[in-house]
Amino acid sequence: MVNSKIEAFKTDTGIDVTAITTDQMREVDRIAMDETGPNLFQMMENAGRNLALQAIEVLGSGWKEANIVVLAGLGGNAGGGICAARHLANRQANVRLALSNPDRLGEVPAFQRKIFHSTSAKEVEIANLTGKRPDLIIDAVIGYSLKGAPRGVALELIQWANETGAPILSLDVPSGVDSTTGAAEGEYIQAKWTMTLALPKTGLLPDKTGGLFLADIGIPEAVYVKMGLNYTDPFADRYRVPLQVL
Repeated sequence: MVNSKIEAFKTDTGIDVTAITTDQMREVDRIAMDETGPNLFQMMENAGRNLALQAIEVLGSGWKEANIVVLAGLGGNAGGGICAARHLANRQANVRLALSNPDRLGEVPAFQRKIFHSTSAKEVEIANLTGKRPDLIIDAVIGYSLKGAPRGVALELIQWANETGAPILSLDVPSGVDSTTGAAEGEYIQAKWTMTLALPKTGLLPDKTGGLFLADIGIPEAVYVKMGLNYTDPFADRYRVPLQVL
């Protein structure tokens, strides 16, 4: 598929969901954090819990016996991944967490890491992942903050994940993919599924995302109204819904 922005998606119940750009998503986050709530801690917790549930869903009945590796970067996307690792570990799943730059984590993901260390799950370095094929990889390396091609340890994590041949579940956007355009300047995660947050992004092209899901992270409708977005609640009694291109 040629890179092109997607204007809207549709849920499995036929609800149209407006797609937004990276800059619009930054504004959604800003309004929530500065004006209406929820704060970043709450949104990250909601994202991580939904991601853990999505992982359990895609793994099926054998999820407790599955070998799960969570890859996380520096920012909010990483915090959601670390949070998901903790929720899975709390349910006795077999989880390992690999961070690209643990010493450079922001305040909120660092707090998630602190909680994670109270579980039985292990944090490992990329060198300890080599030669092992997990049953599921959760990708939380780079979110919508992507600038240029991935590099450094983040690039190494992306390359390792793709080379394993294991199914990958990405958080918000596959790492290395521009969330506005769908372009990838370098290596990017070959996702089998993607769980995006709040509203889908215009760059979530089907050939990059695999199966696409939308997760509720608790942002109130007033945020979208303030931005002048055409918004209809897509969730009803659910917190995650599948999406298709409209």
